Amino acid sequence: MKDVNLSDINVLISESDINERVKQIANILNSDYNGEEVCAICVLKGSVMFFTDLVRNLNMPLTMEFIRLSSYGHSTSSSGMVNAVDIKLPDLTGKNVLIVEDIVDTGITAKFLLDYIAMNFKTKSTKFVALLDKKIARCADVHPDYYCFEIDDKFVVGYGLDYDGHFRNLKFIGYADKSILQ
Repeated sequence: MKDVNLSDINVLISESDINERVKQIANILNSDYNGEEVCAICVLKGSVMFFTDLVRNLNMPLTMEFIRLSSYGHSTSSSGMVNAVDIKLPDLTGKNVLIVEDIVDTGITAKFLLDYIAMNFKTKSTKFVALLDKKIARCADVHPDYYCFEIDDKFVVGYGLDYDGHFRNLKFIGYADKSILQ
């Protein structure tokens, strides 16, 4: 890992903007699900902060599952291949499933997970919510049903997102110039 310091990180989305938008998305989900039970799936590790804040603002019966997928490894760009580190799920047949992801950029991981659920379960509904939508990087034909923020082509860290395991604990979403990271 190249030596990156906190002083190299620029604020892209503030803590207060994140908190406000997460509550807005939760209110939309509360309305859309209208009290129906939901199984929320957290895609670890990057979405853990978003997932926790989001589900605390949901007002319906809720179960939580946790899976671990990766397509970045130690790089600042997707490898193009999904590593299903841990994808054990209970039977989701007949359930409303809400997948919670940190970022959809290439869409490869999102498509993998949506296809996996569709092939293995007959859900009542499957919806996808992302903290960040990086449409500019999309190569798979997949789009989140809900997202908090659209971002341009920046490598972002903070609020669960990392650079080689670091910066997940930042309360804001930040970025560093790619030249610093390479």
